[in-house]
Amino acid sequence: MAGRRIGVAMDFSEGSKAALKWAIDGLLKKEDTLILIHVKPRQALESRNLIWVDTGSPLIPFAELHNARVMHGYGVEIDPEVLGLLDTIANQLQVTVLGKIYWGDAREKVCDAVGAHELSALIMGSRGLSSIQRVLMGSVTSYVLEHAPCPVTVVKAKNNH
Repeated sequence: MAGRRIGVAMDFSEGSKAALKWAIDGLLKKEDTLILIHVKPRQALESRNLIWVDTGSPLIPFAELHNARVMHGYGVEIDPEVLGLLDTIANQLQVTVLGKIYWGDAREKVCDAVGAHELSALIMGSRGLSSIQRVLMGSVTSYVLEHAPCPVTVVKAKNNH
């Protein structure tokens, strides 16, 4: 039986790291596939990545997530703590780990990723915005909760109240 496809929205904040840890501790099982979804602002799009503006990067295999040169080509610097967590998932839990990078509005691109990869669930962190900040700035989490076509779990970092 093929495993589930689980997405984790990753911006390398404490909230997204907490979401990844939560997925490791309570959700991921052998034969699952984890897709790490990272969205960069559209203005960060370099000409070499213009081909991926609509669809995002190709799925990036786990071994290439470790390759600083490959990730630099996408304009992403992977956090060592996240790499350690991904090692745990791949080796101990025997989960397939893939990365996907999008450029644009994080709210829309995370929802695009859910549909494009037919995710069974999405785990994301919360930045801990106050209600006024959410109204003024908009919340990626609120948008995704309303629009994603799969179950979404929001994990708060321990320092968020």
